[in-house]
Amino acid sequence: MPEIVSIIIKGGIVMIPLLACSLISLALTIERFIFWTRLKSKDVLEQILSLVENGDFEPALKLGKTSSQPIARVLAAGIAHRNPTPAKAMEAAAQAEIPVLKSRLGVLDTIVTLAPLLGLLGTVVGMIGSFDIMSEAGLGQPHAVTGGVAEALIATATGLLIAILTLIPYNYFTTRVEKEMDAMEHFSSSLELLLHEHRGNH
Repeated sequence: MPEIVSIIIKGGIVMIPLLACSLISLALTIERFIFWTRLKSKDVLEQILSLVENGDFEPALKLGKTSSQPIARVLAAGIAHRNPTPAKAMEAAAQAEIPVLKSRLGVLDTIVTLAPLLGLLGTVVGMIGSFDIMSEAGLGQPHAVTGGVAEALIATATGLLIAILTLIPYNYFTTRVEKEMDAMEHFSSSLELLLHEHRGNH
């Protein structure tokens, strides 16, 4: 632990925003992971479709509205407006749910871009300090110069590490959003077909 603190101090003032980026990235990654873990099960969606198929619209509507699943809420909108335009109702509901799925991703994307730039800034500032030492001490003390360069590179290494470790969950969550949107379209189409068949039978 003392070694980590020593490295952070050597990295310079830029290490403060870099540490803030790493903490924000960690917190948002955990929050999004919990969010997507809760959405893993699709049992409630199959249950809603089963109820609609049997003509039990009210229980299906109640189940959709009370569910934590964004897709379930989209299906509930379609059931609530099954006459005459469930497709339009589900489309509008989906547009409202998509920002919920993409929530926090913009912050992670910003950290992926910002962290290396902050690291580079820290390195440039450190290099300026090293050249100042060189101008004062001359070339007779190479250890003073190379030591300053080594410390300056700590910020760049830290910035790249934060960006890499943030990019992995960011890409994972982006993929999950795309899959959830595909599933939303699939279940919406299935519900629309069931509603159409139900209208045709009555």
